[in-house]
Order: sequence, then C-alpha cells, then structure tokens
Amino acid sequence: MPWYNGDFPPSYKNQPVKLRRKAVEIANNLLENGADEGIAIATGLKRAREFFAKKEKPKKERGKEEKRKEGFILSHFTF
Repeated sequence: MPWYNGDFPPSYKNQPVKLRRKAVEIANNLLENGADEGIAIATGLKRAREFFAKKEKPKKERGKEEKRKEGFILSHFTF
C-alpha cells in the first residue's frame, strides 16, 4: 500500500519530518518495483538515514575524504 499526504507507516511516526518524507518516497518507489511492504518500510528508513548522513557531512570532512581517495587511486598507478 503506497503512502501519501501525511499517511505513513507507524514505525516512521517519531522520525523528523524531512527524514520521514524521504523514507516514504523511497518506500513507495520500492513498492512500485515489487518489494514486500515490510522490506520497503525498513529499507526506506535505512536509505533515508544514509542519504541525510552523507548530505550533512561538513564540507571540510568531505574534502579530506576525497583527497584520501584521490591519493589512494593515484598511488596505485605508475607514471
């Protein structure tokens, strides 16, 4: 059963509004693609949390992480 306009699974009840909206969006997409309702609910919440965790990382930390990845990649090639 897809969720719309403030209708959401009970397990989303105590989540922040923006997280809940994103989780519902993801869960509805999973349902459209044939996932079971329970799996869609759990996966939607997990992926929404991951989405906002990545989005809210400070820019300074993201820059360091990208440089580390870049250095790792470049260190494995010979020029």
